[in-house]
This record gives sequence, C-alpha cells and structure tokens, in this order.
Amino acid sequence: MLLWSIFVWGLPIDRLLVLTWMGAAFGLGAIGRSKADVIQMAKDWLVLVVVYIVYDYSRGTADQLGIPVNYTLPADLDRILFLGRNPNVWLQWRLYDPGDVKWYDVLGSVIYMTHFVLPVVPLALLRVRNRTAWLQYLRRFALTLYISVACFIVFPAAPPWMSARDGYTDPVKRLTGRGWWEIGLKTISQTLDRGAAVLNPVAAVPSLHSGCALLVALWFTRNMGTRARAAAMLFPLSMAVTLVYFGEHWFVDALAGWAVVLLAWHLAGRWERRNGQPQAPAVFSRGSAPQTAASPTA
Repeated sequence: MLLWSIFVWGLPIDRLLVLTWMGAAFGLGAIGRSKADVIQMAKDWLVLVVVYIVYDYSRGTADQLGIPVNYTLPADLDRILFLGRNPNVWLQWRLYDPGDVKWYDVLGSVIYMTHFVLPVVPLALLRVRNRTAWLQYLRRFALTLYISVACFIVFPAAPPWMSARDGYTDPVKRLTGRGWWEIGLKTISQTLDRGAAVLNPVAAVPSLHSGCALLVALWFTRNMGTRARAAAMLFPLSMAVTLVYFGEHWFVDALAGWAVVLLAWHLAGRWERRNGQPQAPAVFSRGSAPQTAASPTA
C-alpha cells in the first residue's frame, strides 16, 4: 500500500502523512500483543508526534525572527576549502548538460530522496522489534533535529541556488529531481515542488540531508567492524556530493550536518551512561552495544 501511494502521489514528506504511515505500522505491530504493550506503543507513537510537530513548528519559524539571512559566508568557506573554487559551479560546469539527463543525475535524485525514507525506517521498524534500540535511535535522531533547528534560528543561510539567483555568486542551477522525470517517476519529482513550497528555504546550515545520511550509516553499521563502517561512509559522502552538484547545499553545510550528528550521538551516549540506560556503541567503537531485555522510558 505504501509503495503504491509513493508511485501515485509521491513520497509522503508532509509530517502528518509520515506520522499516519508510522501509526499504521505501529498498529500492525500491536496485533497479538497484550493490552499493556498496545498502550505503550500508542504512547510511543505520540512521542514521535511531539518530536515532529515541535521540529516542524520551530524550523518553519526560524526565518521569522528578524535575523538577516547570510548569503556569502558558506560560499567563502567553501572557496577556502577548495582553493578558491566554488564547488557548486565547478561540478555543474563539468557535469550538467541542460539538454541531456545523465545517469548520475538519476542516481543523484535517488540518493537525494533517500532522505525522506531511510531516516524514518528505524522509527517504525525498531519499535516493533526492539524498543530499547528504538529509544537509542530516537534520542540521536531527535537531538540531530533540534540542534539543527537551533542553528537555523541563529544562522539563517541561503543555499547556493538562492545565492546565485540573487546575484551573490556565479550562476548555479537547482537540479534536484530532474532524474526522476527521466525514468518516468514524475510524481516523486513533484514531491520536491510541494516540499519547496512549505519548507524554510534558508534552513541550510547544517544540512540535514547530509547529517541524516551519516546517522543512518552509523546506525545500521553500529555493531559491525571498522572496515564495514568505513565503507558505509560512502553513503553520506555521496549525499554531500549530490547536494553540492544539485545546488542544494554548500559543502560546509554537509560538514556541519556531520558534526551535528556526531555531537548528538555523543550527547545521547553520555545521557545513557549517566542514567544507567543501555547504550548504542560509540561512533568509533568496534564492539556491540550492551544487550538487555529492559524497555526503559525515553
């Protein structure tokens, strides 16, 4: 049903739709469980509702507090990192062909849209399978969102396509979604148009796309060895390259997103240690998390 809805209507990026689908997943997971388990699952779903509503409200108002939007600092930092070059302009000059959608345009569109799917998968599946792990992930996910919102509030910044549009940098096209049209999935591309109409356009630093890509990579390889975790870093790296090429973010936005996730992981682990909670492995740990049958509260 969810896959059918995605192909017909596009990805459910609207938070109410996301929470509705999660509620359906929680409901299916409650089948056959005791009354106490069903009540606890309903409470946990309400926790997700609060997390998302608070995030959406605060992000949506972050650009309404009168703080001037910065159009140049991220671009200046990128030029320092790349020895005087603007990486957005450099990539588009070499890769972008207005008359021909390339294979990497399609791949980039797929990578970009994983942001609306992969980070929320553990929020639904883990709760059905392992509430302890669900709480560990939820802490890190929520902290990532709220630290990012704090940054959006104190430092509203224009993304590359907006800076270029308003004349602050060399021309940069916003290429996001063009790959979906090439393979006939226009409803998914239209999802981007709906999202752009309601989201805060100057919530660029840090990049949540990059941050959540790192969070997912760290989470799904948390019990694996160093080599597997290193290989998984190709996913957030490919997300960062995609965002820069598509004109959605500066590279320093991606670096900031990764830093926020590492901070969130550290803070969650510190809270878990202080409160005697089961812990997910540290970011650079090779061992698995302590196992327990307990289901602590959030």
